[in-house]
Amino acid sequence: MTENTPAADRTQTVHKCDVLVVGSGAAGMATALRAAHDGLNVIVAEKSEHFGGTTALSAGWSWVPGNPKGTAATGDTRAEAETYLKALSGDCYDEEGVAGFLDTVPEAVDFFEDNTSVVFSYPEKAPDYQMDLPGAKLGGRAILPSDADIRMLGSRRKELQPYLSSYTVFGYMPQVGPDMATILKANQSVKAFTYTASKLLRTWVDTALFQQPLKRTNGSALMTRMVASALDAGVRVWTSTPVEELVTNDDGAVTGAVLSGERAGTVQARLGVVLAGGGFSGDAELRKQYFPHDRNGGQHFTPTQGHDGSSARMAMAVGGRINADVSSPGSWAPVTVFKDLVTRAQRLFPHLRQIGLPGMITVDKHGKRFGNEALSYHDFGRQMLDHMSGEREVFAWIVGDEKLMRKYGIGFAKPTPIPRQLFYAADYLVKGETVEELAGKIGVDAEGLKATLATFNRDAEAGEDTEFGRGSTAYNHFRGDMDHKPNPNLATIDKAPFYAAKVRMGDLGSFAGIDVDSRHAVIREDGKRIPGLYSVGAAAVSVFGGGYPGYGSHIGPALVFGYRMGRDIAELAAESGSAEALERAMEVKA
Repeated sequence: MTENTPAADRTQTVHKCDVLVVGSGAAGMATALRAAHDGLNVIVAEKSEHFGGTTALSAGWSWVPGNPKGTAATGDTRAEAETYLKALSGDCYDEEGVAGFLDTVPEAVDFFEDNTSVVFSYPEKAPDYQMDLPGAKLGGRAILPSDADIRMLGSRRKELQPYLSSYTVFGYMPQVGPDMATILKANQSVKAFTYTASKLLRTWVDTALFQQPLKRTNGSALMTRMVASALDAGVRVWTSTPVEELVTNDDGAVTGAVLSGERAGTVQARLGVVLAGGGFSGDAELRKQYFPHDRNGGQHFTPTQGHDGSSARMAMAVGGRINADVSSPGSWAPVTVFKDLVTRAQRLFPHLRQIGLPGMITVDKHGKRFGNEALSYHDFGRQMLDHMSGEREVFAWIVGDEKLMRKYGIGFAKPTPIPRQLFYAADYLVKGETVEELAGKIGVDAEGLKATLATFNRDAEAGEDTEFGRGSTAYNHFRGDMDHKPNPNLATIDKAPFYAAKVRMGDLGSFAGIDVDSRHAVIREDGKRIPGLYSVGAAAVSVFGGGYPGYGSHIGPALVFGYRMGRDIAELAAESGSAEALERAMEVKA
């Protein structure tokens, strides 16, 4: 849409601001908070009825090497972080982008802790995902938000993105770390059971009295604190307000956008528009173009919120493009697709930790393992996609036995004493009295599965996975059960009956994304900037080149580059040559 469009064809309501941010996840809110800190007038337009995006569904980790407290505690160096990222990214290493990221981390983390309600905690151990690479660290780089009370949001608390229900424990969302570790042992000790019962009781009472749990953990806590801080700073955060298209002038510069929904109208943004509305993994057509395993559709299931490709499509409509020059176009997360027991609607369970626990393996239709299940969800997802390249259907089966179901369960299928009939009815869990019966029910070669189990059981007893090295790194162990010996990731699968859950491919966001330069200005095919248009977060191409370095590899860059965008947008707008923008930039610097 151009400014020359006849007034009769345009929505009459006009909203004015300095910066329009599209999307209310970590990247968008970081941009808004930093810009508002400089006195800029900011509007955040969120298409959903809830703010927080996928960040609010996540564990809330931020991978930020060089953060001051982590560095002081571990002695981590910039050189080590660069070495690790170079080894991780290979030919897709973005030297300029990584330099900008590492340059900004200390300043960004200090800003959020000193100038907003955000409070971080610094786990002693949070291993990088590929501990076998040079420069990897056991801790200091990944940080977590502290819990929050949703009443910080006042009358707007019900606009916070709800938890992903399949990932809660009967409504309670465990905090990553000791809280989760204790709850996972609720059926193994009286102390853990009592602890878990107290958490559940509080959740249920709050829900009865206030229609939602008051205590927010993980990514929900981060977004509670960020949005509350933004509202306090005067940022206009508008939910149920999709951005339909960008407005450009005769020179092709982006000057605003057209909104629909509750605040339909045209926004005039003096300094520009920041696209932070998520990636494109929820857009079936863009997946066909950029996700090789989903060329024909139907082979990808995303649990993300709002990653519908709208930011990418808006950028492309004004001359931008998708940059897919990454080693992996998505941050893969194997999921199980099942049905709601009441509505029969599709639900998803992302397997972000469970498959690293002892006593379960993942096999293909031949009954064969194809990778190290204790790798990160992204890296194991890559192994799964590589193994099944060329297949019409991309799927595998998690397989375990009665010991597993009594102690750990399989993801959404909770362990004893929760009735398993619930999970059979939801089409989540399959049971077989023998290995042969289970193989027949799930369509897997029985002889192949028996041979795989024989090899795996022999290795589990010895404490060494001779096929794929499962349980051979500190990160592998972190995804297992540290109390299980001799290897936290290995246990035999030999006690009938046997169980299986089908695994499909999902994601936590796209790594391919809107092409941006080193300052996150959106660029055209010729590499020149589109004046007034910027992109951060999962909407933009990943700075890590398709690699997933550690816990919070989406949120870390979202916070850092969002912060930098809010800090620099006046200067970037001035560089575009706008006299008004130059004047405003001088005001901000003054």
